[in-house]
Amino acid sequence: MNREDQVIMGFRDLFNKMVWLNKGKMEDRLKGVTSSEVHCIEYIGNHIDSNVTKLAESFYMTSGAISKMTKKLIQKDLIQSYQKPDNKKEIYFRLTEQGQEIFRIHEELHQEFQERDKAVFEQVTDEQFDSMLRFLERYSKHLDAEIKKQGIDTKPDSE
Repeated sequence: MNREDQVIMGFRDLFNKMVWLNKGKMEDRLKGVTSSEVHCIEYIGNHIDSNVTKLAESFYMTSGAISKMTKKLIQKDLIQSYQKPDNKKEIYFRLTEQGQEIFRIHEELHQEFQERDKAVFEQVTDEQFDSMLRFLERYSKHLDAEIKKQGIDTKPDSE
């Protein structure tokens, strides 16, 4: 296996381990809410005036898929839609009280997971972090360009 394959397999393996380790606690504390729904709630909680377009771009999903998910979240009373007085065309989302509770629990779980993994990150130097972040940015830009080549413009150039 070459080094590129090792890096890709390493990323995949790390991601799968994190998902496996976190899954039980997430499911236990966030009953009745799927992982995708939790991440949608997280995005809405962190971004004012979230709408279908912004969510679709962020999650690399179609607007139709996001519309379905937001309808489910509205039915579960986790988010609500609203319009601005000066723009009756666009529909935005915000968290309900129940949605804010899911958001809070999710944040607590993230902090717990970060605390669990702190021992590893404490050993990483600033130079190593900088190097990893540069690599991730370069690879992400490459993938954005490849997505664009396929005619799928998911992110505005300004991001």
